[in-house]
Amino acid sequence: MAKHWKKINVSPSQFLVLVFLSFIVLGTILLKLPFATTESVNWLDAFFTSTSAMTVTGLITVDTGGAYTIFGEVVIMLLIQVGGLGIMSFAVLIFMMIGKKIGLKERLYIKQALNQTSIGGIIMLVRKLFFFSIIIEGIAIVFLTLRWAPEMGLGPGLYASTFHAISAFNNAGFSIWSDSLMGYAGDPVINTVIPFLFITGGIGFTVLTDLWENKNIRNLSLHTKLMVIGSFLISLISFVFIFTFEFNNPATLGGLSNTDKILTSYFQAVTPRTAGFNTLDIGGMEDPSIILMLLLMFIGGGSASTAGGIKVTTFLIILFAVVTFLKGKFEIVIRKRTIDPHLLLKALAITTMSIGVVFIGILVLSITEKAPMLMIIFEVFSAFGTVGLSMGLTGDLSEVGKLVIIAVMFIGKLGPLTLAFSLAKPKLEKIRYPKEDILAG
Repeated sequence: MAKHWKKINVSPSQFLVLVFLSFIVLGTILLKLPFATTESVNWLDAFFTSTSAMTVTGLITVDTGGAYTIFGEVVIMLLIQVGGLGIMSFAVLIFMMIGKKIGLKERLYIKQALNQTSIGGIIMLVRKLFFFSIIIEGIAIVFLTLRWAPEMGLGPGLYASTFHAISAFNNAGFSIWSDSLMGYAGDPVINTVIPFLFITGGIGFTVLTDLWENKNIRNLSLHTKLMVIGSFLISLISFVFIFTFEFNNPATLGGLSNTDKILTSYFQAVTPRTAGFNTLDIGGMEDPSIILMLLLMFIGGGSASTAGGIKVTTFLIILFAVVTFLKGKFEIVIRKRTIDPHLLLKALAITTMSIGVVFIGILVLSITEKAPMLMIIFEVFSAFGTVGLSMGLTGDLSEVGKLVIIAVMFIGKLGPLTLAFSLAKPKLEKIRYPKEDILAG
């Protein structure tokens, strides 16, 4: 197989796009099989579900538990696992199992898929990726089964635990229940295990590896420190605001006990970071909470993770750049480390292109859909951040609207830069020109 790969004259970005599309098409075909559904599901809805699963988003146009059989749900679960951990990661696993050598070109594909800066140690990272995935998902399945088996029976409880553990760790947000996890709003086990899964899955495998290997905080990389501190602060601030905004809202926290309000607020504060599960009715939340969730969905999780969004480190680099400019300095310095100016350009490119994708998505949906603007904005942000939360618009989307959301989910998962590089191969400019100032601001 490796020899055939070397004959493919495509860039890593193009290869990633093509393989992703191939798996989405395969998933669509499998979900259209007669024994995959319990009711009639058209090709567009099957395509939408397959894309949502492969991009680990979680937006659905038909009820997962109601429209699909166990076979259909297993197909969705496998798409989530492959999409979350990465197609190339599974390819490496297969190569290692059959004893095939992984060449330079394959390593470049893996580097692109995992958003790494070099190919050094890339195979070891993939091995650790699977190690962490199996261990974390396995432990979660045990705890969830202990919670659900007495309620549902061992078989159904184990299946529900497996489905939701895989969905949560891969930040997919798919649930086999139509109300997601709203029936467990104050449940301590669900509100502990599920967030633990999507936080660990969304923080990034490079961070997990760094934390595992370095017990001394001083030895952690700057990326790990930024991800851990940034994620903690964002989650804490979000929790405080949502708890405050929704405290007396009868449609959300109003009728809960103080303990349940804390648990539910915490869950809802961390789930917009591309997890997609909800224990509250999103459509019933206050407008300030919705606005905050838009920002959280746009930021997303960590690089080389199962999460989407522009990524926490991208957001922090731009934030530090603003602070640096306001201080009158010319170099971004974080914890006595100077940040490469090229990294700032990349962060600005990702953010600008992401805003462009979201803007175009909102513009088109505002023309095609008969819905309040806030619902449309929320839907597009959720699709781009591969979050899966919705204010209730997904099921009512027009055919054009579904295609728009499919495109936004696809771009959001692969990243606008990957898609851009797949269409136009960047060239290094060797000629330097004289500088000239232009007015800005």
